[in-house]
Amino acid sequence: MSLDLATTRRIAKLARIGLEDAELEATRQKLNDILGWIDQLAEVDVEGVPPMVGTETEALRQRADKVTDGNCRDALLACAPETSGPFYTVPKVVE
Repeated sequence: MSLDLATTRRIAKLARIGLEDAELEATRQKLNDILGWIDQLAEVDVEGVPPMVGTETEALRQRADKVTDGNCRDALLACAPETSGPFYTVPKVVE
């Protein structure tokens, strides 16, 4: 399949891409290259190849829905440069 300039102009308009007339030929060639790659993919024999596993074929693993505070306050505060009790200490920004 090969695109002509009128079809390229229409595709650009539908995609809301502002192309100058000087850019149309280069864009047409790039689109033709993409269509060529798609034609190559259509020629690949995938008979007997199982589909890849995706979310539509496998059930998602889910954890129990429990409310928790994480119980790791000390570990989180250990990363802070300065603390005051169970809180982060930050520089004063507004006077």
